[in-house]
Amino acid sequence: MSKSKKSNGLVAKAFGIGLAATGAAHFVVPEAFEGITKLPFPKDTRTWISRNGATELAVGVAIAYPKTRKIGLIGLCAYGLWLGANIAKNG
Repeated sequence: MSKSKKSNGLVAKAFGIGLAATGAAHFVVPEAFEGITKLPFPKDTRTWISRNGATELAVGVAIAYPKTRKIGLIGLCAYGLWLGANIAKNG
C-alpha cells in the first residue's frame, strides 16, 4: 500500500471517530447543540438533537472503518444536503 493511500485512510478514520464522538456528545450534553439545531429544526428541537446525534454517530462509525467507508461518505453527503435543505426551509 502506498504511503498516500495509507495516510488518507488514517485521515478518514480520524474524521470518522471525531464525527462519531460528536454524535455521542449530543446525548451527553444536548444543550450544547440547541443553538445550532434550532436553525434547521425550530420545532421539537430536543428530539432532533437526539436524532442528529444518532445519525452522526452511525455515519462516523461507518466512515471510520474501511469496509463501510464509502457508504458512510455517501451517508455524510446525504445528511449534509438534508440539513442544508432544512436550514433553507426554516431559516
